[in-house]
Amino acid sequence: LLEEHKKSLRRRCERVTEGSDEAGGGSLLNRIYTELHITEGLSEELQREPELKQLETASRKESLHHTAIRVQDIFKASAQQLRHIRVVLTSGVAGSGKTFSVYKFTLDWAEGLENQDVSVLVVLSFRELNLLGERPYSLLSLLAVFHPTLQKLTAEELAVCKLLFIFDGLDESRLSLDFSSSQRLLDVSQQSSVSLLLTNLIRGDLLPSARVWITSRPAAAHQIPPTCVDRLTEVRGFTDAQKEEYFRRRLSDEELSSRIISHIQTSRSLHIMCGIPVFCWITATVLEHMLSTEQRGELPQTLTDMYSHFVLVQTHRKKLKYHEGPETGPQELTEADRELLLKLGMMALEHLEKGNMVFYQQDLEQCGLDVTEASLFSGICTQIFKRESVIFQKAVYSFVHLSVQEFLAAVFMFHCFTNNKTDLLKTFTGEDTNGHLDLFVRFLHGLSLKSNQILLEGLLGWTEFSPETLQRVIKNLKEINSHGMSPDRSINIFHCLMEMKDLSVHQEIQEFLKSENRSEKKLSEIHCSALAYMLQMSDQVLEELDLDKYKTSLEGRKRLIPAGCRAVASSAVRQSALQSGDYTTRRAARCRTVLTRNTEHLKKDFFLFSFFHTFALGPQRGPRVSRDKCFILIFSMNTDHQSKTSQSL
Repeated sequence: LLEEHKKSLRRRCERVTEGSDEAGGGSLLNRIYTELHITEGLSEELQREPELKQLETASRKESLHHTAIRVQDIFKASAQQLRHIRVVLTSGVAGSGKTFSVYKFTLDWAEGLENQDVSVLVVLSFRELNLLGERPYSLLSLLAVFHPTLQKLTAEELAVCKLLFIFDGLDESRLSLDFSSSQRLLDVSQQSSVSLLLTNLIRGDLLPSARVWITSRPAAAHQIPPTCVDRLTEVRGFTDAQKEEYFRRRLSDEELSSRIISHIQTSRSLHIMCGIPVFCWITATVLEHMLSTEQRGELPQTLTDMYSHFVLVQTHRKKLKYHEGPETGPQELTEADRELLLKLGMMALEHLEKGNMVFYQQDLEQCGLDVTEASLFSGICTQIFKRESVIFQKAVYSFVHLSVQEFLAAVFMFHCFTNNKTDLLKTFTGEDTNGHLDLFVRFLHGLSLKSNQILLEGLLGWTEFSPETLQRVIKNLKEINSHGMSPDRSINIFHCLMEMKDLSVHQEIQEFLKSENRSEKKLSEIHCSALAYMLQMSDQVLEELDLDKYKTSLEGRKRLIPAGCRAVASSAVRQSALQSGDYTTRRAARCRTVLTRNTEHLKKDFFLFSFFHTFALGPQRGPRVSRDKCFILIFSMNTDHQSKTSQSL
């Protein structure tokens, strides 16, 4: 029975299709799999940060001081850990490689290579679990539905097995997990809702010796109470070396892979996004096509460039696959292509605001999509699975990555504005308090460039963006009133300018940093956003960072302070003085989080941090600060990098 189960899992995981979570076809996993950077621990503060910000943080070399863990070792306690590890929660941004990690772990177990102390491994994805609805199941019947090879497993055998349950994609769950429920399940034959089964497994009420591994995007990880988790890990995607390894593995032509690697290193935004394995696949798809065909032109420099080419390349491949008429250039969309992409864009926009990345047949039909039509478009909207089990006559769909959904949503919105169809946007509120629309907004601005409009003319239609209009948009971005806007949203304004290929602010800040009389030059708010970003992303170590020396407005200083805190914590500076006349408790708390994380690199064994506001550092980190005085907190660091003394002056 168990050998049949292992064979089934091998068939499921040994081949994968890049760009989707579909297993069972495509490339051999062991041939294309590149080891991911997995670290232990993830602060609550980082979980609340926008995923783009987390990706930028992970891309810095300084962030890689954490000890890496092999995916096969996530249940193995270190020498310092005495506690048995039963439940592991793995967090990672969309496309960082969580599902491929699950496949690799499963395949190694099924092939007898790793974790052979586990008797039975059960893989369940929340995408599949969503299809069960409210129908009651016992754990035994649930296993039989998803793993027919385990149908003959009895309750008695299950009770003595060393089990490992893997629940993949908590962020895609449409189930309501209520850990406060007092209802306990103790029998694997007892029926209940799927939600109750899962909470009892995770809490350890049902099969208390069974191990559980849950994967999730950061924003949904809080659904699992910390008391239920023995180890928290983070998938950080690819390091710089792993990015290069990926391209060399994927492309047999060494010269071609070297050219692609060299190109992404010229663009900061492309290089950062390549920390996501799926984006590496998108980049390889586009650049391999452009460098290997007559469709060369200028290689993509921005994210909007890259995704515009990606959509066109996939459309072109679809034509070749299904022999749709004579050969045409990738920029020539048929009317059917155009209609399909705009319908996908409508669905993308509607569900982006809701936070949905997974779609079911009814979602497609509500946007006028024929499910057979969407399944043909395998490069854009992928049918995730078809199983023999009756329950899976309902298929599940998703975009190959969240960023593709964000791009098509932006294309649809831009199309509506340029074609006077704004009535289709009436349900879109545009509310974004946590940064989940940051990339969508960047794409919107990138689409205002004539070069991208020419690429996507078949989708966007004729636009009347004159050079004067473009300059007015740029001017408005630079002068936008950011009162009440978080510093991270302000930094996104700078990214929007970069997507529009306006490098003036970036160049001005570079000149400013080279200047010897910085204190005499006044910085605008957009300059502060650019400076904040450059401070966070810099690989160079500054000897001193004193934000009080920057000549700017109060609003400009607000944009700088959190970036200064991150720079201090990530060893971008050796000595720092941060100061502000109006500092909110929330922003202060963010600084506290980063400042207490990693400050051993400071040249002297103290740094200065001053501000006006009430800020309770807590008993182990410093005194409570009064709002009516300016306090300087001096932290002396001992050998284990914990706060030794703190003093208010």
